[in-house]
Amino acid sequence: MKTRHLCICSLLGLATLAAQAQVNIRVGTGRTFRQDTIDHKVLTVQYDMEALTDLGQPDSLMHETMRLDIGRHTSRFYSYTAFVRDSLLAADAASGASTETMMRHANQYRSQWSEQTYKRYPDGRVTTLDEIAGDISRLRCEEPEEKPRWTLTSDTLTLLGYRCTRATAQFKGRQWSAWYAPDIPVSEGPWKLCGLPGLILKAEDADGHYRFTANGLEQCRGAVPILFGGVDYEPVNRKQYDKVHRRFFADPVGFITSTMPNVKITVNDKHGQPTDNPKDTPYNPIER
Repeated sequence: MKTRHLCICSLLGLATLAAQAQVNIRVGTGRTFRQDTIDHKVLTVQYDMEALTDLGQPDSLMHETMRLDIGRHTSRFYSYTAFVRDSLLAADAASGASTETMMRHANQYRSQWSEQTYKRYPDGRVTTLDEIAGDISRLRCEEPEEKPRWTLTSDTLTLLGYRCTRATAQFKGRQWSAWYAPDIPVSEGPWKLCGLPGLILKAEDADGHYRFTANGLEQCRGAVPILFGGVDYEPVNRKQYDKVHRRFFADPVGFITSTMPNVKITVNDKHGQPTDNPKDTPYNPIER
């Protein structure tokens, strides 16, 4: 049987490793691009996301541009870079573009955050989609919808010209502070954060590991769809979802080769020189 050779370069920490694995393995593994319209956008919020995904490098924050599409019934929180990349790859697949073209587009738009969060989809539930090591493992985790139990404070902050009020909550293993704008009467926010009498424009956890800061708002006019592309993903519960992630971060190369035994992987450092396979990268998920 023919052996496929893949080179993973510049694997510096958990987030970089995941991003590089996506880029090198995504194209040519039989990925489908089916997406279904589940709602239509009313408001889109753009956030700068800062995340300490590697506890071994406390001074190295990951930055990602995230978007929150808010519809009448559901919302979607996702990486904008990943959205652009997937849109290009879907267009490439539809037009029969070469593997080289698709690989170039995949490398051009590198996302460091692969999770997508859908609130109230299906009704009364939250769905998380993720792709591990490209599309080698595509997971769909549906859970009952759970809102933080917020404590309102008198602290205020102005963001994007809106006067915001601070609220705090213990949620999903972290202590959160969120600043919401009462003048935007939408009970939404980044990731799974929601349930306040106004849109959350900033949120951060007490450890300083995760921070979301809104830097743009767009009122949507016309029938702009909110898309769901997880129909073909493997359904798992939260325990299974976390277990797969821990396996990957403990030994990324071993995870890939156990799933694709005919693939040979070489790992290079940022200078292009061969290096040891990374193992036991500190795992710091947003949900603990």
